[in-house]
Amino acid sequence: MNITIYAASSGQVPEVYKQAAAELGTLLVRRGHTLVNGAGCTGLMGATTDAVLAAGGRAIGVIPQFMLEQNWQHTGMSRLIVTPDMHSRKETMAAQSDACIACPGGVGTLEELLEIITWKQLGLYGKPIVILNTADFFTPLLEQFRRCTDEHFMRPVHCEIWRVASTPLEAIRLCEETPLWDSSVRKFAAL
Repeated sequence: MNITIYAASSGQVPEVYKQAAAELGTLLVRRGHTLVNGAGCTGLMGATTDAVLAAGGRAIGVIPQFMLEQNWQHTGMSRLIVTPDMHSRKETMAAQSDACIACPGGVGTLEELLEIITWKQLGLYGKPIVILNTADFFTPLLEQFRRCTDEHFMRPVHCEIWRVASTPLEAIRLCEETPLWDSSVRKFAAL
């Protein structure tokens, strides 16, 4: 499988997150998967790529031209895809993937996660989406999702769009085992 990993580019995050990202990269290779990410050289993005490459795996990076001009790309990527803008980057990452895992990150990572969840809700992306809840990072967001359901901003069925993992191995297993989403549920997108 090609598994897209959304992850922080900040290099100043606590070590627990970097360790989990590196473990995720190593396990991707051990289980025969290819990494797809935003091609950044720092933070959790860089840690995942470094681990994949150190384990002899394949890493596909997708980066917009303006970031390439800033030299923000990881120079060791197995394949580098350059897009004209951020929107094309996200679309390309989704198109390249058989599943997505969201690691902790800032607004960019959160935006990627929420967009792919929205696409799945609308029947535009039917593949597994896994939230890797390292050190309970995503717990407040998961609570917000529950509130969205409780207050009827989303249907209960929409809480099945994503899966939550506590460990990198569990995240990969959920990618491997979660069935494709039935796009006919798009009829329930509106309440």
